[in-house]
Amino acid sequence: MGCEWQCLSTGTLVGMGLMVTLCGIGVGPGDPELITLKGWRRLQQARVIAFPAGLGGRRGIAEEVIAGYKEPWQTCLPLEFPYVLEQAVLEQAWQKAAEQVYAYLVQGTDVVFVSEGDVSFYSTFSYLAAAVQALAPHVQIEAIPGVCSPLAAAASLGVPLTLGSDRLAILPAMYHVEELAQVWAWAEVMVLMKVRSVYGQAWQWLQEHRLLEQAAVVSWATTPKQQIYTPLTDFPTLTLPYFSLLMVWKRKLHLRNV
Repeated sequence: MGCEWQCLSTGTLVGMGLMVTLCGIGVGPGDPELITLKGWRRLQQARVIAFPAGLGGRRGIAEEVIAGYKEPWQTCLPLEFPYVLEQAVLEQAWQKAAEQVYAYLVQGTDVVFVSEGDVSFYSTFSYLAAAVQALAPHVQIEAIPGVCSPLAAAASLGVPLTLGSDRLAILPAMYHVEELAQVWAWAEVMVLMKVRSVYGQAWQWLQEHRLLEQAAVVSWATTPKQQIYTPLTDFPTLTLPYFSLLMVWKRKLHLRNV
């Protein structure tokens, strides 16, 4: 049965009444206890668990989060996603990952993909799901949300991310420092994701606008490696890991956890 079953198309599976699902689960920024009950339950049911492969043979964040939850009978499927900005390279990686996932879906086996943070917040899952549906339009996509890093970082600092009518701006990694003034003209709270490559320029901008005492950097939020830097007057230079963000508020900060 194995060979004949593997050769069936997803359309044939649908015709036989066999719907298959790719389920994305946001497992949070690093603390295993931050996975939702729904995400944990769905994870426990999964026969195949896919996740972004770590670098240099090490576990990635998502794999580390679920390490204590996996069962011996579950199949683990690490998927390679390069840390680059070249669109052609990324699209090739998404396509390859989609084909690896599809190899299980076409057998009638649901696949769970776990992602750090939330699956709809700058997540690789969005691109993987699109690539899978391009291969097999009838595959169902399910998304289970998780805690994203700005929420986790604010909790680690012990401050509310927003209050009242605060307007929140979140800038992804591909921003230019010149944009900060435009955003700051209307936002009360600003989050700079993956700030490592522009930290020096961002620090200068904060200094010019007298905002260093109202800003903080959080790296590896909620993990054992978490580092908090504030006030930023003390840190004109920092060597930061990839998973670092900078947060700045127009209101004065009253930090509880620092």
